[in-house]
Amino acid sequence: MVPDPALTVSELFYSIQGESSYTGYPCVFIRLSDCNLRCTYCDARYTYEDAGRKQQISEILDFVKRYPVFLVEITGGEPLLQDGIYPLMDQLLEMKKTVLLETNGSRNIKDVPDGVIKIMDLKCPDSGMSEHMELSNLALLNHEDEIKFVISSRKDYDWAVEMLQTHILDIQDLQVIRKRPSVLFSPVTSCIAPPLLARWIRDDHLPVRLQLQLHATLWPDSERGV
Repeated sequence: MVPDPALTVSELFYSIQGESSYTGYPCVFIRLSDCNLRCTYCDARYTYEDAGRKQQISEILDFVKRYPVFLVEITGGEPLLQDGIYPLMDQLLEMKKTVLLETNGSRNIKDVPDGVIKIMDLKCPDSGMSEHMELSNLALLNHEDEIKFVISSRKDYDWAVEMLQTHILDIQDLQVIRKRPSVLFSPVTSCIAPPLLARWIRDDHLPVRLQLQLHATLWPDSERGV
């Protein structure tokens, strides 16, 4: 029998993907409740401040099946806090979905099924959570995965560049470089203007992608369901 555990869900919705290399595609979102971190800039506090609702995997999959699109993202909160996420990911892959997992970088990703695209944060100092990162995860990422730095200040930017040079960009073997994940720099727009971050990236010739939140541009007055 296929496992059908319950997960605590914050919201299920269908929208346009607003972040990652998949920005712009229609996407079904599975946002799970609870988080083990408390980032200063968090835009989804309701995932841990409000009570979620218990839903069986079968119910979640029924929601996914309403929308004939290829892309599904599991996000939070922190999805890896709930054991039921693993059979959920397995079943989404069996449905031939492209599955994105957004995770905060503090939980080990070794049990994430092959085929799931991991979008992992590395929390910068101004988040208040940089000491909670599981850096061993970097060795488990591949060229389909992505690393995201959310940047609030020049201090965050310099820290992110040092992390790149120390843990990601110092690889010399060509075959390993080809397997390296994409790197995204995303500004906290209330703290740093996107053109300023763009100038720093340009001036330092960084092999990273500037990421702006498309959903925040499309629906600036909506906090949920986008």
